[in-house]
Amino acid sequence: MPLPRISLFGACCLLLVGTVAPSADAFQHVPSSFAIPTSRPITRLHSDAADDYAPSDCDDHSETLSATPTPPEAEALKSQLLNLCASYDRGYGSTPSARRRVDDIVAELTDLNPIMDGARGIDGTATGDVPLEGIWRMVWTTAVDVLNLGANPVLAPAAIYQKIDPPMAVNIIDLVPRIQSLLPGLPPNVLRAEVTTTAYSRVNMPGRVGLVFNSVKLQPVEVMGMEADALPPVGINFPKIPGADGSSGPGYFDILYLDADTLIYKQNDPGGYFVLTKVDDCDP
Repeated sequence: MPLPRISLFGACCLLLVGTVAPSADAFQHVPSSFAIPTSRPITRLHSDAADDYAPSDCDDHSETLSATPTPPEAEALKSQLLNLCASYDRGYGSTPSARRRVDDIVAELTDLNPIMDGARGIDGTATGDVPLEGIWRMVWTTAVDVLNLGANPVLAPAAIYQKIDPPMAVNIIDLVPRIQSLLPGLPPNVLRAEVTTTAYSRVNMPGRVGLVFNSVKLQPVEVMGMEADALPPVGINFPKIPGADGSSGPGYFDILYLDADTLIYKQNDPGGYFVLTKVDDCDP
């Protein structure tokens, strides 16, 4: 999700490679749980371009989405879309022809969007259902800031989520050593990056969600197959930028398609769109 001149990938890199040295008081232990909200307005996409488990802070406690039933045509398109997403590794391994096919499907789904006011309640003031509330896992993206994660020679992106609990929205990226994906017999290691934002509704834009970035943290989750809860997270708070207002600033995304289990949105800067499916939790 876009931050004025700072991308999601760039925010993580600040900590991963240490290119920025903030003052000592900028670093802090960040609470381990975050609430998150996210949504966007409707924008035309052009084709070129069940076991029991213990509750956790990644469980989805949102109510079942009450919305207009998904059109039958949309269900067929979603099935085709998910097949492509799985075949081409969420976009990281896509070919030009696969990207064009996904672009075409997303454009068709945009015309079938059953929820035109997807940003409803994203600012946390709603008394009824909030369409975007819940945990969403990314299955496809064309956003360069996220695709660049796949170019890291040391760490590879595992699951990527957005946890939305109005008015907070948290981007969650699980990273694993690249050698771990090549040698699955190695003891697992997982590093989790979380970028926390505050979401805002936009006047007369029922499908657009404004965003203000608050903080980023890195938390080891598993080290050599052992839980790493005892290791402290490292994080920084983003400075408040004068004039940066989530209700009118340049950070936002537009909802292209939204139903009970699928979310597609297009971010402003640095561009690109995301396809996500709703899940029950974001446990690693």
